[in-house]
Amino acid sequence: MGRGQRWVLGHGRWFGFGLLPALVTFVLYAAALAALAFWADDIAAWATPFADGWDETWRSTLRGLFAVLLWLGALLLSVLTFTAVTLLVGDPFYEKLSEQVEESEGDCPEGLDRPLWRELWTSLCDSLYVLWRALLFAVPLFFLGFVPVLGQTVVPALGFCVSGFFLTLELVSVAMQRRGIPVRERLRILRTRRALALGFGVPLVLAFLVPLVAVVLMPGAVAGAALLVRDLVDADAGGDGDGGGDVAAGEVQGGAAGEGAWPQGPVGGAAVDPRVNPAAGTRPPGGSPQ
Repeated sequence: MGRGQRWVLGHGRWFGFGLLPALVTFVLYAAALAALAFWADDIAAWATPFADGWDETWRSTLRGLFAVLLWLGALLLSVLTFTAVTLLVGDPFYEKLSEQVEESEGDCPEGLDRPLWRELWTSLCDSLYVLWRALLFAVPLFFLGFVPVLGQTVVPALGFCVSGFFLTLELVSVAMQRRGIPVRERLRILRTRRALALGFGVPLVLAFLVPLVAVVLMPGAVAGAALLVRDLVDADAGGDGDGGGDVAAGEVQGGAAGEGAWPQGPVGGAAVDPRVNPAAGTRPPGGSPQ
């Protein structure tokens, strides 16, 4: 993350270029969260009619907890979707920013020759897929939040890790989509480097919780993701190359060993010890007679 922020700070024009889409998205999300906070108590009362006859203390506690968890769940959802919506709104902006970052590193892969509407449609479908995968974790974590102690300690930590991983997945989509890497393959690559993905995404999630910070950090996050993709793709290709190298080395070693290997017996039978005289049936000292 730090490399991307340093890059945009050193290229002020591109920093300002990437602020506008994030600012528009932030205003929309802030308005939605403010409205939810205003209506949270009414929603909690509507969702818990079974508590109408409870003692006032228990009813207020339950509904207050529900309202807080509802708003925190919406906040988590906003963190998960903020990047996707911002990237969708600012797709042309961030595509250019990502290309510029890669060109500054030496080379930039040529993007797929597709019309803008097709790029936006692909980005939308990929974002919905990522959101669906994230919700598979977020929904159980939401209900686990009601468990005493566990819901106030372990669950928030897991929630930040889930958010950080999928935030990274969203951010790398710009550079990986340019390389023609499908979203499922992106997920596989990040799984192989899970610690790196969390190290990139979790600090961003924590920073995005501070108002306006998401807007300021978004250009650097896109730049950092472009640099991260270069590392990930190179490492993934290097891993494949190492594997191929092992196979090739094994073939060479096998061939070299084959020159000094013991000959096979008749019709592919067991190996024959050349030190044994088949006619005399003798064996070298220490060998056990058959």
